[in-house]
Amino acid sequence: MTTMMTDITGATELDALVVGAGFAGLYQLLCLRDRLGLSVKALEAGAGVGGTWYWNRYPGARCDSESHVYWYTFSPELMREWEWSERYPGQPEIMRYLNFVADRFDLKRDIQFNTRVVAAEYDEAANRWRVRTEAGETFVAKFLITAVGCLSTANVPKFEGLESFAGDWYHTGQWPHEGVDFTGKRVGMIGTGSTGIQAAPVIAASAEHLTVFQRTANYSVPARNAPLTSEFQGYIKENAAGIRAVTRETLNGMGFRIEERLAVETPAEEREAIYEAAWERGGLQFRAAFKDMMVDKAANDTAADFVKRKIRSIVKDPRTAAILSDIDHPYAAKRPPIDTNYFETYNRANVTLVDVKAAPIQRITPAGVCTTEAEYPLDIIVFATGFDAMTGPMLRMNIRGRDGVALQDVWDAGPRNYLGLQIAGFPNLFTITGPGSPSVLCNMPVAIEQHADWITDCIAHMRTKGLERIEARPEAVEKWVAEVNDVAGKTLLPLATHSWYLGANIPGKPRVFMPYAGGMVRYREICQDVVARGYEGFALA
Repeated sequence: MTTMMTDITGATELDALVVGAGFAGLYQLLCLRDRLGLSVKALEAGAGVGGTWYWNRYPGARCDSESHVYWYTFSPELMREWEWSERYPGQPEIMRYLNFVADRFDLKRDIQFNTRVVAAEYDEAANRWRVRTEAGETFVAKFLITAVGCLSTANVPKFEGLESFAGDWYHTGQWPHEGVDFTGKRVGMIGTGSTGIQAAPVIAASAEHLTVFQRTANYSVPARNAPLTSEFQGYIKENAAGIRAVTRETLNGMGFRIEERLAVETPAEEREAIYEAAWERGGLQFRAAFKDMMVDKAANDTAADFVKRKIRSIVKDPRTAAILSDIDHPYAAKRPPIDTNYFETYNRANVTLVDVKAAPIQRITPAGVCTTEAEYPLDIIVFATGFDAMTGPMLRMNIRGRDGVALQDVWDAGPRNYLGLQIAGFPNLFTITGPGSPSVLCNMPVAIEQHADWITDCIAHMRTKGLERIEARPEAVEKWVAEVNDVAGKTLLPLATHSWYLGANIPGKPRVFMPYAGGMVRYREICQDVVARGYEGFALA
């Protein structure tokens, strides 16, 4: 293993620097250190491993991928050693798992915690990245790999008067580690995306009153979460290889396959029975009931109508049910949440729904939230308003490539890269699950392992061939951006015009569909083909 050095300026010299210590950063660190023997360090803003799960510890925080596919699969031994307790793992259990992995492979000795990157600049003459931290430390590395996650930059809306609020406020993505006691409190929650849908039932159970401010109504399917039986836990251990294979053969890296049948060709009574069975089974597998659901609006309408009818059947108050089911986009065109008693929560006497599409929030006052129609007195405000997704975590690092060109300027009209892996003008910079890759449309650990393995193999190839630099060619970037847009256009995904997939939740952010919607299987094939063609689309020197 190469030893870390310090240059004459006091900067720490490395072969590679990884930013982030979540699922992606841990695995990339392991690959580069243990497989290639590089001198490598990971920098992590948090005080521990976990990435997204370190920060997102809000009430009800839970994964929406089933536990037996939401983990690393690079080590059969690791898969046999760990045992999940629930169908959908909660945040504390995921944190225990990631700490178990970090300790199992002795990764923490090469992670520097409480370290936020504030600048990264490429030095062309030296062919090195100079990275500066908030504390003023400098690291110099040939390869810079960002493993900063897609959902790690909290979006706190700039409401007038927030600073005047006399109570406490929190963002779900920056939750206090000591937790928040809602007992006897009047709580206002702004946002009803996946996070809000998870948090509302838990907050309502202890708060004196919960007022939910909804701008955009959302679909949700019951998770049907439950403890795993000992039989299923045994099945996981005995069939680890098979489970891994399935996640690599499916469109979205999940442990289930999409049915071949078409909704538009299935008789209405039979289709209703299929949806009913999928609803009872619960989870994201509801999307897999018919293969035309995400490409044919008529097919999608059948699913959307079914879920809306379910909402109206669960919620007892007709007006509240009407607001919750007034959904303006195709089913799963935005991230499709799964829940535990979300719609049932609105039947509680201590829960109120406010339609801020009809009566927008004007300002926050010392006493609470004021809409165009009323003021709601509150003790606590919870912002479940999501993230500056996919590009935000990259842009806040102030990355500058060749000739000092800022990534912020290169991405001024939206993210532009090749395969979601590299950006023209930024040599030896790799991005894990960035825009232009399947990322958020996929079971994340599957996408992460593919990315980190590809980057590791690429660096190994460069070392074998005596190559010093790799960079995406501008023409390859142009073709890939066109491909990402073309593939998205063949689905219903862009029809949700207010989705964070397009950056629509951030004022002033370019409206560009960011993830690759062609599926993980096809993406993996493309990446393999690029390598087989001598890293086609990349300039190596």
